[in-house]
Amino acid sequence: MIARDDITGLILAGGRGSRMGGTDKGLQPLHGTPMAMHTMMRLSPQTGSLLINANRNLSAYESFGVPVVTDSIPDFAGPLAGMLAGLEQCQTGWMVTAPCDSPFLPTDLVQRLAEAIEAEGAEMAIPVTIDEDGRRQTQPVFCLMPVSALDSLLAYINGGGRKIETWAASHQLAEVLFDDAAAFANINTLDELRTHEAR
Repeated sequence: MIARDDITGLILAGGRGSRMGGTDKGLQPLHGTPMAMHTMMRLSPQTGSLLINANRNLSAYESFGVPVVTDSIPDFAGPLAGMLAGLEQCQTGWMVTAPCDSPFLPTDLVQRLAEAIEAEGAEMAIPVTIDEDGRRQTQPVFCLMPVSALDSLLAYINGGGRKIETWAASHQLAEVLFDDAAAFANINTLDELRTHEAR
C-alpha cells in the first residue's frame, strides 16, 4: 500500500485567474479564509507533506507555512506546468494534486486513489463523478502520480501538450468513482464564490 507519508500534496494556485477578472483565485476569501487555505486544510491530513504552486503573491502563499514552487515554464502555462514544478521539487515517491479553488474536496480522496492504484496495478489515479444529466466526468486535476512520471510529463509538455487527461491517459490509469460530484466543485468566478458563501 502507498503510505500516506510517501505522498506529497500539491495545491495548484499558479493560474491567471482570468475567469475571476485576473485576481489570484487562491487568495480570494471564502468565509474569511483564502480558498487555497481551505483546500490545504482538506488535503493536509491526507498527505505526508504539502507544496503550493504559485506564480505571483509568493509571500502571501509562503505565509501558509508550506514550501511554494513556481513554474519552470514561463507565461502561466496551466496546471500541467504546476504539476511539473511540483514533481521537480517533490521529496516523496508520490504526489497528489488539487486546484486551489476546490475547498470541498473529499476527505478520503487520497486514500481511495491510492487503493485503486494498488488494486489495479495502475501508475496513476484520478476521480470520476456523474453529473446531473448522468454523464461521466473525469476530474484529472485531482491526480495521484508517481514522481517517476516527471520525464514523461516533461516530454509531453515539450511536445506542445497541455491537457492533463491526455497525458494521464498515456499511462496505466485508474479511474475512481466518487458519488459526491459537489465535492469536486471548483469556484471559477466571483459570482460562484458569493453563491457558495451564501449557502
